[in-house]
Amino acid sequence: MHQVLVLNASYEPLNVCSDRRAHVLVWKGKAEIIEQHAHPLRSAERSFVRPHVIRLLQYVRVPRAMKRRISRRALFARDGWKCVYCGTAAGRLTLDHVIPRSRGGDSIWENVVTACAPCNLRKGDRLLEEISMTLPRQPRAPAPVLFIRLAARRVPESWHQYLPSLEQFEHAAA
Repeated sequence: MHQVLVLNASYEPLNVCSDRRAHVLVWKGKAEIIEQHAHPLRSAERSFVRPHVIRLLQYVRVPRAMKRRISRRALFARDGWKCVYCGTAAGRLTLDHVIPRSRGGDSIWENVVTACAPCNLRKGDRLLEEISMTLPRQPRAPAPVLFIRLAARRVPESWHQYLPSLEQFEHAAA
């Protein structure tokens, strides 16, 4: 099964879905094909254009305050698969609460970072100021494009023009 990039009516990337789901959206008149796959969809009697990128015909309002659950994979991807404290990508990565939960810190995007096991052990349940550790930048919720890039097994070359680069959002966060 192939994956299809779903764009809003404004060409804003929304999600990734299966080629069958995309075909149904097009067939029902809810979306149009922007890019098509080289190989068609086939049934017992017919063949259809296989969508690769579709655009919804009606604008879907996406709430900006939509809270995405924290997952280790999304957190590590947001932080570039490196420890935010020492910058190492080697070793076992862990999730660290900047303000420890034992001191009232919440499990929200703005309070969790990627840390290697030694840095997480060194920090423990202390505040950064207490052990002279610093963050290069304040953590924040990742850009929506990160979730699309994680949902796709592989981001095809033809999608790049519709997906803003992650670096664009990382520099904006700094």
